[in-house]
Amino acid sequence: MWARCLARSPVKPGRGLSAVAQLRGVLEKELDAIRGAGTWKSERIITSKQGPHIKVEGKDTGILNFCANNYLGLSSHPEVIRAARETLEEFGAGLSSVRFICGTQNIHKNLEEKIARFHQREDAILYISCFDANAGIFEALLSPEDAVLSDELNHASIIDGIRLCKANKFRYKHMDLNDLEAKLKDAQKHRLRLIATDGVFSMDGDIAPLREICDLAKRYNALVFIDECHATGFMGPNGRGTDELLGVMDQVTIVNSTLGKALGGAAGGYTTGPKPLIDLLRQRSRPYLFSNTLPPAVVGSASKALDLLMESNEIAQSVAAKTKRFRTKMTEAGFTIAGKDHPICPVMLGDARLASLMADDLLQRGIYVIGFSFPVVPKGKARIRVQISTAHSDDDIDNCVRLFTEVGRKHGVIS
Repeated sequence: MWARCLARSPVKPGRGLSAVAQLRGVLEKELDAIRGAGTWKSERIITSKQGPHIKVEGKDTGILNFCANNYLGLSSHPEVIRAARETLEEFGAGLSSVRFICGTQNIHKNLEEKIARFHQREDAILYISCFDANAGIFEALLSPEDAVLSDELNHASIIDGIRLCKANKFRYKHMDLNDLEAKLKDAQKHRLRLIATDGVFSMDGDIAPLREICDLAKRYNALVFIDECHATGFMGPNGRGTDELLGVMDQVTIVNSTLGKALGGAAGGYTTGPKPLIDLLRQRSRPYLFSNTLPPAVVGSASKALDLLMESNEIAQSVAAKTKRFRTKMTEAGFTIAGKDHPICPVMLGDARLASLMADDLLQRGIYVIGFSFPVVPKGKARIRVQISTAHSDDDIDNCVRLFTEVGRKHGVIS
């Protein structure tokens, strides 16, 4: 009896481990498990501007960067930098406010209008990141009367955004149209049906079958949402994305994308689509309502990046030939490259430790790439994700393939 009473008695203050010490123990155990699994992610320190040629702390020579989202080379484009500097001088470092209080300048409205015009939509709304755009749309748009159907390999931000909403949730197998159709049939009793998919899936570089998805949406009276973070600026004849590439711009209802990759690479995201939707997001989207507005320098650089794209489609098309060069040469060397016709070129390795070791060996030889493993990708699907930029020269690409081949032979990946 006394033993039971003592077992139920709370621990008195000062006895045993403190709460902070207990927390440290729990955290160190988790961190040791990550290290033990070979999935520890170190942050290398870059000491130069972003670009194909960078400087890395601890390295005496220049490094070729093959893992940035800088698809069009605009992160260090002189006109983009000049626009950021001029906007900074004219409009200041920041607004110290959310949009609806005193955080909206004319440059923000101009950029939103430009984004809508670029995507050929009615209106657009800016966020501090596309993660916030994805976190803010589903909860504001969908109710318990509605349904959302999501590809199982959608980006984490889409998954998290869907978790926040109260809609009925359906997850379909990756790019599996039969499974999507079955889920659409199950969702017919709901008021609205929204299909949510990445346009391009960032880990594999595979492109969603948007034509077929839109056909199903039409058949089952559903809406289509796409995340275009890894497509905006360079997919399609004019760089408008996968919906332009596949000829379904008029069938995709909502586009979320980023300013932090091809469009200057600084920060920021957006939603573009029907004006009533954008109006609703301004009233109800929590990341929009409760986050500071996008800094003026970022607005200036992104606006200039869009100007460059809309002046000529040459820049949007320039990365395709270099992507083909890399994929062809790596395949001929014996590597397995996932995806198709996209500058995301995952070199599939399977083992997490192998991916990490190869990435480290490549850095020693002057190639900056990163190994990706669980939980970023599924277990057993570790890879090194190479990303091609229009700023890479043919010599840069050939040197990368040569050094990959050298390291791949060292680790027994190729013969």
